Amino acid sequence: MAIICVDAGTTVIKAVGYDSSGAESYVARRETTVSRPAPGHAEQDMDAVWAAVAATVREVVTRMEDAGTVDFVAVTAQGDGCWLVDAGGEPTGPAILWNDARAAATVDAWTRSGLAAAAFRLNGSSAASGLPHAILTWLRANDPGRLDRSHANLTCGGWIFSRMTGRLVADESDASAPFMDLRARAYSAELLAMFDLEWAGRLLPEVRSCPVADLSADAAATLGLPAGTPVVMAPYDIASTALGAGAVSPGQACGILGTTLCTEVIVGSPDLDGDPTGITIALPGGYLRAFPTFAGTEVVQWTCRLLGLDGPAELGELALQSPPGAGGLAFLPYLSPAGERAPFSDPLARGALHGMSFEHGREHVARAVLEGLTMVIRDCLAATGAAPTELRASGGGSASATWLAMIADVTGLPVRRPADAEVGARGAYLVGLAATGAAPSVAAAAEHVRLRDAVEPDPGREARYARLFDDFLTLRGADAGTWPLLADMRGRA
Repeated sequence: MAIICVDAGTTVIKAVGYDSSGAESYVARRETTVSRPAPGHAEQDMDAVWAAVAATVREVVTRMEDAGTVDFVAVTAQGDGCWLVDAGGEPTGPAILWNDARAAATVDAWTRSGLAAAAFRLNGSSAASGLPHAILTWLRANDPGRLDRSHANLTCGGWIFSRMTGRLVADESDASAPFMDLRARAYSAELLAMFDLEWAGRLLPEVRSCPVADLSADAAATLGLPAGTPVVMAPYDIASTALGAGAVSPGQACGILGTTLCTEVIVGSPDLDGDPTGITIALPGGYLRAFPTFAGTEVVQWTCRLLGLDGPAELGELALQSPPGAGGLAFLPYLSPAGERAPFSDPLARGALHGMSFEHGREHVARAVLEGLTMVIRDCLAATGAAPTELRASGGGSASATWLAMIADVTGLPVRRPADAEVGARGAYLVGLAATGAAPSVAAAAEHVRLRDAVEPDPGREARYARLFDDFLTLRGADAGTWPLLADMRGRA
């Protein structure tokens, strides 16, 4: 018995082999390229993504030859964006990603007119430039020929599933934003009409909850697996990561420290009457209230380049040379060209480093950057409206002991990491067990999740950070008034 799960992230694709006990047996990884052919654009070659997926799966299959029959393959992947294919399932151009900013002006207009807030009452998700309604609107104005050639708009997970099975479908999680009526769990004609996108209805694939289909003969030959092997499309990566961290019941929270900082909590029903921020994702038996930012560990990488550091570990060590508060420096980490979408939505948002003087050194900047990112996690956690007793942390940033301790101090919560190296793949594993009948539910399958010891908050630092969090919000409020001016200045550059 063996199981293979794929987690196709934005910059790294992973395939994980699990043995008969459910333990990670082998992990294969391939880096992928995000191209930025014009300011604000973020794209990927769809065939290159599939080739990377195929390579990682083949590597795992080769390494697990003695494990016996592969019971199923489960797939999770980056969400949102537009992965357009023709009637034969072939790409009509590059994938336009979740962090693409070309439609920022459109989203800004929707936000300022109140249209985005009105749509939230049906959909539970705020507008963002990387969501399909914004990208499709941009394509109709700027590249209508591509739309004419396209038959279906998939997500990354849907694209990989189609390559494996020949089926063009969407999991409920992928379909949740921006066109789903969350209470009905179906596409909403009203939402399409609100955004003048009735014409796009033909591009929306059938919605299924964790669809299962057989591996096609062509894909089987490519992957080195038997034709007919069940393939499960799990919820997209931020949802599968929450599940893989063991957040499967209402009130349990997870923080992903990755390309996006995503703070999320499991809820029993969607809250469509609250502040129109964040996103709400349909899951088997419940929902995920999530606040995925546009800027996460890319900010860490940017800072490492700026300070001439070898990597995140060195940044953490440097930050420890500064006391909490970074000597009066405060960093707003809104560095994405798309602005920000969580826990507020403003495509004009930009970052800032406040309080610089000759008294500050590299260590203060390092500390301020990590503190700024951590303040965003607390801000998003507050926006969930939940009161969790601990925070499960995952993603590449969770390898930093410095950052985990800071998150515990800023949020006031114990922080626990799953023992698995690939938490999103573990979530796909749990979903696959439930979808194929090997477990009665995802919650029951969560017995396979193992956690490390908790990182506890320090009471003294927690009290200090509570004051600094209020200061962070004050500075952001003051800066927000300058963002339209800065946008105008960029336009004149």
